[in-house]
Amino acid sequence: MAPMLFVNLPVADVARSRRFFGALGFRFDEVFCDQATACMTINDAAMVILMQHRRFEGFAAGSIADPTRGREALVSFSADSREHADQLAGAALAAGGAPLRDPEDFGFMYCCSFCDPDGHAWEVVWMDPSQLPQDPDG
Repeated sequence: MAPMLFVNLPVADVARSRRFFGALGFRFDEVFCDQATACMTINDAAMVILMQHRRFEGFAAGSIADPTRGREALVSFSADSREHADQLAGAALAAGGAPLRDPEDFGFMYCCSFCDPDGHAWEVVWMDPSQLPQDPDG
């Protein structure tokens, strides 16, 4: 079985976070959700666990970093197309997110970014496999 990935993030208001990410089209696994936790499904092998601050502190065994003062992580996920990346970033801003930086086009890769209502940095990435740089040794 392939390893699974679980990204855990502290949030001030779990219900607000569910509404925000629901507006972007994400689903939640209700088996692992309660008033203090929301388990957001990225795919069958990746989940983002949004935990109320107090619960997160218990799991992290330490204090919470302030994402409005510095970045603890940049969580990235893929889009189906460049237009889909723009659509998701636009939906994030319309749902109460904040801009992080301007979209970037690297030819083979296009990125849009935003901050969620808690200040966590997110990036939506689309890659065009036909434009990937060729291996200089190959």
